[in-house]
Parts: sequence; C-alpha cells; structure tokens
Amino acid sequence: MLRGAAGRLVLLYLPTYSPWLNPIEMLWRQFRREVTHCELFATIEALIEATKAFFDGYNKRPDGVRSIIGAHPV
Repeated sequence: MLRGAAGRLVLLYLPTYSPWLNPIEMLWRQFRREVTHCELFATIEALIEATKAFFDGYNKRPDGVRSIIGAHPV
C-alpha cells in the first residue's frame, strides 16, 4: 500500500514531544485559559457545562478555532 503512494506521500518525522507542532495542543491551551485556569468547579456537571459552552461557542465561530491553531481557510 505504501509503494502505491510513492511520490504522493511525504512522511514528516516529528520530535518525540512537540506540542507546538500539534494543532490540538493549541486548542487545549486556549481551553485551559478560558475554562479551567484557576477555576474550582463545584460539581462535575458544572465542569461539563463550562466545557460544552466553550466548544459550542467555537463551533459557532470556526474562524476562531482556525486562528488559535494557526490554520488558514482554504
């Protein structure tokens, strides 16, 4: 299967630990800043509600996520 992709497939080897190269890490950092940093939730339901509100907000603004992860619209 790999031979069939020869010339069309480029493998990029990343360092063992490189969160700055992984876009989801940037989103999780923003999540921690906005939701959990210095915050003590009374219940797990309150944490889930705050998490849902964070992701619902960014689902309504995809450009916000793109700017966080450094992606540009195609």
